[in-house]
Amino acid sequence: MPTTLYGARGAGSRGGGKPGRFFVRRANAGDLDGLVALYEVGAAMATGPGQAADGAAAIRQQLAQFLAGAPKLTGESQPAVRCGDLALTSTRFDGGATAEVARRQSDGTWLWVIDQPRIVAG
Repeated sequence: MPTTLYGARGAGSRGGGKPGRFFVRRANAGDLDGLVALYEVGAAMATGPGQAADGAAAIRQQLAQFLAGAPKLTGESQPAVRCGDLALTSTRFDGGATAEVARRQSDGTWLWVIDQPRIVAG
């Protein structure tokens, strides 16, 4: 039976999908609410060496700053690696890559709980 990866709050993807595509589409559309919806309420996002934005409000602030630059992203989402209720996701961009940990929610959807948006920088 296929599961939804990143299906919560309107994200929608069946059979494991490639959740990084949701981030790319929503970022390119300037959809702040849609980006924040990809994260658990208590998620953490790396913001610099040894620093993190903790929780939805802090992540929203980081994403708003990111969107202020009107990014136009292209990236190749890598297949998610799943282990029980956890999944490792990644997207490759020119000169960089991301890494995220998602957790399966009680409704079968997946949300990021940890985000490292700059695992490799060019």
